[in-house]
Amino acid sequence: MTGGRAHRLAWALGSVAVAALDQATKHLVRERMPVHESIPVVPELFHLTHVTNRGALFGMLHDLPDPWRAVIFTSVPVLAVGLILWFQMRTPVTDRLAQGGLALILAGAVGNLADRLRFGQVTDFLDLFIGEHHWPAFNVADSSICVGVALLMLDLLRHGRRPAATRPTHS
Repeated sequence: MTGGRAHRLAWALGSVAVAALDQATKHLVRERMPVHESIPVVPELFHLTHVTNRGALFGMLHDLPDPWRAVIFTSVPVLAVGLILWFQMRTPVTDRLAQGGLALILAGAVGNLADRLRFGQVTDFLDLFIGEHHWPAFNVADSSICVGVALLMLDLLRHGRRPAATRPTHS
């Protein structure tokens, strides 16, 4: 196996591992906590709280009627996964920030898509807050997407916009 293929396999295995961690943690929450149960981990700051999300990011569009909701929340992630895979193949394997960011976004997209396909909604359970100010509950997949986007932004800041013609497409 060439160095480039081995690196791509490593990024793919990283995505699989994060998506598996996401699915395992959601399974534990669904099996061991009734919906809306909250367990303090750090009182007044962080709880494990079992909630479900029929909407998009932070519950947006949760009232969208079926079948539109199902079509949109299935087709958009499937298209996103395809685009991420395309970008991964066009990004040099040596560009660790970009490859890491894309791998994390892919893992998060797959993790949340798996929930939508199986349950019609996403399981969220990480609940951060200060006093009455709550961040919307999230999960490992959501965290993975956010960290992945941050890595891509760092890569852009580090390298700036590079024309496709000057970047190697295979490594």
